[in-house]
Amino acid sequence: MRGLDAKRGAMKIHHTAVCTWDMDTSLRFWQDGLGFVQKMDTSFDGDWPTLFGARQQRLRSIFLGDPDIEESGIVELVEFSGGMADAPTPPSEPAIGFFLVSVYLQIEPTLARLASLSLGGTPARISLEGGVQMAVVHDPNGVTVELIDHGEG
Repeated sequence: MRGLDAKRGAMKIHHTAVCTWDMDTSLRFWQDGLGFVQKMDTSFDGDWPTLFGARQQRLRSIFLGDPDIEESGIVELVEFSGGMADAPTPPSEPAIGFFLVSVYLQIEPTLARLASLSLGGTPARISLEGGVQMAVVHDPNGVTVELIDHGEG
């Protein structure tokens, strides 16, 4: 069964949002480290207190993705005016709820860029059967980011 019936169209995830404590550092990780491209940088006024429990009615939103491949997905960096609560301490093992953002890319140059920026932490790495390389790093806000090597040179 498809996600939605033919009358309503196909279902797909539009974007994943990450609240950030420091937009510049987050941009360095996602753009300079992972290679995402900025698609939008806009501030919005809205009833964010009602919708999200925000402290004020203004937020800044930066969309990052691949402008050449629209269906590749978007990571949104969000900064709420008035601040945000500190994130809870991440669990030491997988837990119920949000788990990770997974990205296909070239692992070796990506890990080298992250290391040169002193971002991402020490990567955990594995090789799957068939030689697929994977690594896990963390964005500046503690979000787990799974890197899967797409094998293109």
